[in-house]
Order: sequence, then structure tokens, then C-alpha cells
Amino acid sequence: MRSFRYEPDRDTVTRQAVRVVVMTPEDEVLLLRDTDPGCPDLHWWVTPGGGIDPGESDHQAAVRELIEETGLRIGTDQLIGPLANRLVRHGYSDQIFTQTELFYAVEVERFDLDTSGLTPEEVITLTGARWWPLVELSTTQEWIWPAQLVELVRRARQVPVPPSWELGQVDDESPRPI
Repeated sequence: MRSFRYEPDRDTVTRQAVRVVVMTPEDEVLLLRDTDPGCPDLHWWVTPGGGIDPGESDHQAAVRELIEETGLRIGTDQLIGPLANRLVRHGYSDQIFTQTELFYAVEVERFDLDTSGLTPEEVITLTGARWWPLVELSTTQEWIWPAQLVELVRRARQVPVPPSWELGQVDDESPRPI
């Protein structure tokens, strides 16, 4: 388990990850409120997702992460995409994550979250959830990751879905300097 205390020489964790844009037919997007307990005044909003486990496909990881973080159970055939990919570095008080992320989407009816599958670390860091109207995502002053979220929703709704969008490398996307 992470310590969440500030360390000047933070460990770097490198991994493959998957994220899922959970959207409703009413143009709402589910985001999780993420935090760094080492910086208690900061928070940001993210799509559900996380690391891909050894031997797991990106589709399997997406389905597993949705179950763990939201309680939503879907089949891999319901995933739309991949919509985009990027290399991102997130700086936290205790470590730096460098991860290659694949973005998928799923369209579902609005549901009540079940967070009983959260890991002990996620219980500490994921402090809330909200269904955001798509129009509000374009105007909010809150930190929303990825910054291209509204465009990802638009791409997910195109028929056929466009090829995966290369978002490139995003450095120091988090409030904690790298």
C-alpha cells in the first residue's frame, strides 16, 4: 500500500492502463473524484480505469475496473473503441505514475454506484463520483482528465467509430510537480 507522504525522491511506477468513458444517452458522463492524501486540498475528476494486470487483455481490464470502481457489469462486446491512447505521467506526493493509457467508452443508462469493489488504496483516494452533463464539462473550472473528454464522447457516438486518436505524451498532468 502506498504511504502518501511526501518523498523528494519519489518512486516511478510504469504500467499499461485502460480508462473507460461511461456515458448515458442523456449526454452525462460518470467521473470519479480522485485525490492525493499527501496534498489534501487538491482533487480532480477522472474516468474509471486503472492498470492492466499480467495476462489480462485491455478489454478484460476495462470490464474489471468498471466492476471494481463502479459496480457496473458489462460484456467486453459493449466497449466502444479504443477511442484514444496516450502516454501520461501523474505526479503524486509519494510516487510518479508513467503509464500508457487506452480509452474506451460504454453507453449505459444512469445507475447507482457500488464501490464495494474498491481496493484499500482506492477507498482512500477516490472520494466521490458524479454524473456530469456533457455541456458542463466544457465550461467547468474543475480539473477534468483527460482534457479531451468531451471530444472522446463525440468520437464514441460516431458511426463508424473513428480510428484510435493519438493524444501523444502528457507530462505533469497532475497537481503535484514531477
